[in-house]
Amino acid sequence: MIAVVYSGSKTAYWKIAQDGKTIAECNMPGINPCFNDQKSILQFLNKKSILVNHAESIKKIYVFAAGASSEERRNELAETLGMFFRYSKITVKDDLYGAAISACYNNPGIVGLLGSGANCAYYDGKKPEKNNFGLGYILGDEGSANYLGKTLLKYFVQDKLPKDLHKKFELKYNLDRPQILERVYKRPLAQQFLSSFFDFFLENRNDKFLLGIIEKGFESYFNTYLLPTLKLHPGKEIHFVGLVAGNFQEELRATAKKHDLEITSITKEPIYNLLNYYSN
Repeated sequence: MIAVVYSGSKTAYWKIAQDGKTIAECNMPGINPCFNDQKSILQFLNKKSILVNHAESIKKIYVFAAGASSEERRNELAETLGMFFRYSKITVKDDLYGAAISACYNNPGIVGLLGSGANCAYYDGKKPEKNNFGLGYILGDEGSANYLGKTLLKYFVQDKLPKDLHKKFELKYNLDRPQILERVYKRPLAQQFLSSFFDFFLENRNDKFLLGIIEKGFESYFNTYLLPTLKLHPGKEIHFVGLVAGNFQEELRATAKKHDLEITSITKEPIYNLLNYYSN
């Protein structure tokens, strides 16, 4: 029995399989080792009866998590998971590694990650090339759910949203300026708070003002991540992975077209391809 995990900062997706067939699955809060300590991760695990019931039967676990980009962080997360899954061999890589496998399998290509966070890398068919992009939700993540949520909150607090959107936001979230600033600057897990507002974009996906924010975010993503990567690896196929990319494919492809580029594939939820890869 194996388990495959793909975790952004907001949500971790779990799939458990035996003999190539999925036998159980669940979601839980993200297990980013930069933001979630050992105690909180173990609490998340113990709240999921599916994981509790299969903990001793799972022999291999393949984990791809945001924040697991250094060996120290990967070892920390593997150690924590090993306390719960005592009979499992646990392999931990970062989310970009998982995105690359899900999009390309063993073939080379450029992989763009647009989920709760953002990243990009050339993948040689074995591993993503090292880069300087992964700066997180404060210094980076252009075009991601974090970026979109941050931009939306900024417009709301500055009273720059159109009146109808402003009212919709107030009715849905019942937040004011002091509450927003406290949640962002004083409470933990600000990145999850910011990315949670991606739902507002989905619920109002045809609104021209919000589409403008998305288009600006995608343009910033291309200039910050994709175009510099393409400059080093011209002519390579381009793949995108993540909920933002998957939910706004038309806008993403339109941005690519502005730069005379074509996107080969867009994978909304990489967990399915990862499970298929490791089950076969």
